[in-house]
Amino acid sequence: MKKLILMGRSESGKTTLKQALSKEKIQYDKTQYIHYGDVLIDTPGEYAQTHRLGHALALYSYEADVVGLLAAATESYTLFPPNITCMVNREVIGIVTKINEPKANPSLAELWLRKAGCREIFFVDSVTGEGVDAILEYLNRPKVKKTLKPQK
Repeated sequence: MKKLILMGRSESGKTTLKQALSKEKIQYDKTQYIHYGDVLIDTPGEYAQTHRLGHALALYSYEADVVGLLAAATESYTLFPPNITCMVNREVIGIVTKINEPKANPSLAELWLRKAGCREIFFVDSVTGEGVDAILEYLNRPKVKKTLKPQK
């Protein structure tokens, strides 16, 4: 299984998604520091929101096979600038959370993630489990080794 690091602003649903992916009981638990597990790396939102702490995200991204950028469907703005995914030499997926919340706008969150450079987008409701299996299936796909073709 590929290792996934979750990145996004505070309250975007990173820890709840981690709990859903790990089949744990869903409970609110504010992430104070980076939780490094066998398959998941959960990061505090403050690391994405604070310039001085962003370097930690860059370093921990090297410990993962896949970077998951989270945007809650309830957010009124995004932290991710256009084409940010080109800064990472890992697979990057977009994850839209809180899709069934009142006032949710999943299509806006998807637009932000696509502009950031995410080609593959997952829509999840971690509380009901909707979309969680799709992420697990993605993480269970075999890793694709990219090789350079010899020049003639």
